[in-house]
Formats: sequence, C-alpha cells, structure tokens
Amino acid sequence: MDRKILLGVIVIALMLAVAGCGRKGDEQSDTRLVLGFSQIGSESAWRIGNTRDIEEQAEVYGIGLMLENANQKQENQIAAIRRFIAYKVDAIAFSPVVEEGWDNVLKEAKDAGIPVILVDRDINTEQDGLTTCLIGADFYKEGVMAAEYLIRKADSLGLEHINIVEITGTENSTPMRQRQAGFFDTIKDDDRMSILESIDGDFLKSRGAECMRYLLDRYGESIDVVFSHNDEMTIGAIPEIEKANLIPGKDILIISIDGGQEAIDVLKSGKINCVVECTPKLGKALMETALKLKNGESVDAVIHPEEQVFSDEMNVSAIAPRGY
Repeated sequence: MDRKILLGVIVIALMLAVAGCGRKGDEQSDTRLVLGFSQIGSESAWRIGNTRDIEEQAEVYGIGLMLENANQKQENQIAAIRRFIAYKVDAIAFSPVVEEGWDNVLKEAKDAGIPVILVDRDINTEQDGLTTCLIGADFYKEGVMAAEYLIRKADSLGLEHINIVEITGTENSTPMRQRQAGFFDTIKDDDRMSILESIDGDFLKSRGAECMRYLLDRYGESIDVVFSHNDEMTIGAIPEIEKANLIPGKDILIISIDGGQEAIDVLKSGKINCVVECTPKLGKALMETALKLKNGESVDAVIHPEEQVFSDEMNVSAIAPRGY
C-alpha cells in the first residue's frame, strides 16, 4: 500500500477513535445530574457554612452545581430560578428569602418539568404541587427548645417574673415565624413570662446591635432575657449589653439559635446561656433527594436533621468543634 494512503488511513482511524471517546464523554455528561441552587446570601457564618457544605456534597456525589447568591433579594432569586429553567437543569433548589411571592416562577418550573426542592426555609403558595419537598430544620421545635430551656432556668433560679425581649429574624421568613410561634406557644401558660417587645433584626449582626441598643434605651435593667433568633444577632447584641454596664449571661439571660463556633465559644465564656442548634449541613440530604427525583423515585415531603441544645446546664467544655 502506498505510504501516503497508509498514513491517511491511520489518521482517519485516530480521528474516529478520538471522536468515539468524545461521544462517550458526551454521554456521561448527558447523564450527570445538574442542580441549580439559589442561596439567600452570605450574611452569617451559618449561611456560609451551608453554601460550603452544599458545594462539597455536590462534588462528593458527582453532581453539576449551578450556584447563585441572591444577596438577600427575592427578585434576584426569581431571576436565578428563571435562568435555571432556561438552562434546563434537572432540579432546582433554593432557600427562599421570604415565604410569599413564588407562585408564578414555580409554575414556570413545573410547566418545564423541573422539580423544585426547598432548602432551609418554607414558602406559602396558592397552588399545590409547586415544590417536591423541604429539607431543613424544624424551626418550630427550635423555638420550643429555647422556651423549655428558659422554663428550666427560671425554675432553677427561683425566678417569679421574667421580662423577655425578642430579636427576630427577617420579617415573614419561615424561621422567624416558626421560631417565634414555638417559643410563644411554650411559654404562654407560664404566668411568670412577659414579652416586652419583639423587634426585627433581619438575621444580621449589625441589626442585632441596633436592636439591642434600642431595647436597652427603652427598657433598661427591666430586661431579664434576650431571645435572639440567630447567633449573628446575638453576638451583635452582647457588646451593647456590656456598654450598658450589665453582664450578659448573668444580669440578662441570653438564648440564641444556630450553634456556630463563635456562639459556642461565647457560651463557654459564660456570656450566652443557651444555644439551640440549627445545622447548616443539609448538602448530603439535598444531593440524595435530587438524585432520587432524577431517577423517578418518591421522596419525603419534609426532611428534618437531628438537632440538639447546648447550654450552661451541661459541661460546655466538652462541646466538639462545630465546623462553621
């Protein structure tokens, strides 16, 4: 055979081999699940830890992750969900900033045949079947656990009357509504408990400080307890209590929710009395749920992680590093 012809045959064979490899890779890419996830923002150690865990678990499970940060704005999340729909992802997940206002965009996702998973927070909708499941904490139970701690503490100290101020999370968000409901429902029949005021701290450290300054100016030393809906606001509030020449953890009992490392360190120092855990590590459950949906399997409507309470009732020095 002529050398030029032989060389041409070899080149064509190599090209076909490479093309064959390329098709195989494309087939693998076509079968790889792609998940679009809209995160609320990066406003806290909890939120940053949640994002990191989702990214790490996506890599573990071999899932393609399209992640967008909404920077606390609902309109950014709606735009992100529409981009996910246009990209034709296999599943959409998001942590909603607020509960209302999602029907239109979720109807678009449903019409496109894309399942939607709620992460961390719930929504209110006028239509059934717009989401497949919710993966996140039992916020109502967290409020209950915070109140149960306060009742035990009041009993142990022999307190006859307790004035409480509440620094809530973002108004109309699921954790704000449910944590408040769980706390209020648990203390409502205890005649010792009085709520002086509830004020929106928006889950932000700076707002926690602002809210505490206002509450101290208005109520001063009559405040017995601060119930704060997250660690960031709690940590913002504590220096304001100290500036008022009051001792956090003693003159004013401090109850927080989340369980990040900074709050646990402050608990160990005695300036926080109780921290109810709200784990951000939801990535494993999210990836497993997305894979089940892609495979046509059924999933639970609600998936709650196991959570605990850290408080001055226990040996706080034994609490292991939190990882967020």
